[in-house]
Amino acid sequence: MTDTASTTKLSIVGAGSVGSSLAYASLIRGSANTVALYDLNTEKVDAEVLDLAHGSQYTQASQIIGGSDISCVAGSDIVVITAGARQKPGQSRLDLAGTNVDILGSLMPQLLEQAPNAIYMLVTNPCDVLTTAALKISGLPTHRVLSSGTVLDTSRLRWLVGNKIGISPRSVHAMMVGEHGDTEFALWSSATIGQSPLQDWKDSAGNRVFDREVLDSLEHEVMNSAYKVIQGKGATNYAIGVAGARVVEAILRDQKAVLPVSTLLNNYHGISDIALSVPSIVGRGGVERTLNFPMDEIEEAKLHKSAEALLSVQKSLGI
Repeated sequence: MTDTASTTKLSIVGAGSVGSSLAYASLIRGSANTVALYDLNTEKVDAEVLDLAHGSQYTQASQIIGGSDISCVAGSDIVVITAGARQKPGQSRLDLAGTNVDILGSLMPQLLEQAPNAIYMLVTNPCDVLTTAALKISGLPTHRVLSSGTVLDTSRLRWLVGNKIGISPRSVHAMMVGEHGDTEFALWSSATIGQSPLQDWKDSAGNRVFDREVLDSLEHEVMNSAYKVIQGKGATNYAIGVAGARVVEAILRDQKAVLPVSTLLNNYHGISDIALSVPSIVGRGGVERTLNFPMDEIEEAKLHKSAEALLSVQKSLGI
């Protein structure tokens, strides 16, 4: 594995709550040497860049640039797209599809002109559908276009499991996969706590903790986490900011990290031409390989349900 190269540039498109939080997380973590923030709203993006710059002496050795001139993204190694219509309380991610595909259609060619060699990551929802749309709009190879997918949902799951049994979420090895949305699901059959299978975990009294009812409850809580946050404060931004920065680092530092990012699948458990989150090796080339994790019958059925939900949206939009 290599460390961050001498010059690495991350560009973030959209200076809203998600984009600015991703810029903030990236500066604090030192995800890239240069972080560029681009938005059409000059007053807003200039203010965000200025606010971030004022704290830069206390962050990692990174610089923040940006503005409303798209040339600020020129020469990027990775471009993260957060721009688009915001999810409203009670609205599903798939409800945003038509509007955000239209926005992407005008945005992607302009970005490619400035950063033709970049890896492109979608954070805007519905990120799976937009990943497929971005590939068709851009003509880029599959490995260079991905979305943050269920990386955040996986973090939510591990936090909930760890919280339930009083251990660090870093010791929980479990993933959410599928659509980043209402049909996502946990890969319980391969989940572990340390080296112990999660479903065999017992409390100090010797009682098994994770029966089917508990597993379903945890999965449901993950699926509804975003709705809960959006209802209370209007948007999810801090956690997705950190999760996005984590994926950026896996790419720029060529970490070969296994992350559940969303990428266009090719005969993955019989699924093709749909972007879904599955365990994947992420490095300098983008999504370098999808991993064919074992699934039980319940998980296999849920994966295909996720694919069908996304396929119906893609068809309705002509993607």
